[in-house]
Amino acid sequence: MSAPSITKFIIKRPWLKRWMVPLANWYADAAGYRKIGLRADDLIPEESDTVMLALKRLPPKEAYDRVFRIRRAMQCSVSHTLLPKDQQTKPEEDYLYLTPYIREIEAESRERGDLEAMVVKKRKQNKS
Repeated sequence: MSAPSITKFIIKRPWLKRWMVPLANWYADAAGYRKIGLRADDLIPEESDTVMLALKRLPPKEAYDRVFRIRRAMQCSVSHTLLPKDQQTKPEEDYLYLTPYIREIEAESRERGDLEAMVVKKRKQNKS
C-alpha cells in the first residue's frame, strides 16, 4: 500500500526543506481537495483489505467525520461548487488520521508473515 517516500531525505537537509515546503503547500492547494472540505487521507482508495481494516479501527467520531466530509465533497462535486472559505479544510486541519493505522496494520502483517515463516527446531537433549 505505501509507496516509497523521500520525506526523510528532504527533512534531513534544511536547504532542501526550505525549497520543498512552499512547493508542497502550493501543490496541496492546487490539488483542490481542501476546497471541498476533504483531508489528504480521505483520498486513499478503500479497495484494499489493509485500508478497510484501518477504517474499522478508526474511533467512531473520526469515522463519522470522514463519512460527513466525503458526502459533503460529493455534494459539492455534483453541484459544481466549492465550499465557503470558512468551511474549507485549512492546512493545519489537514493531518494524517488514517495513515498511522495503515502503517500499523502493514507492520502487523509483516510481523505475522515473519512469524509464520519461522522454523522452530527442537533441541536435542544432552544425555549425561
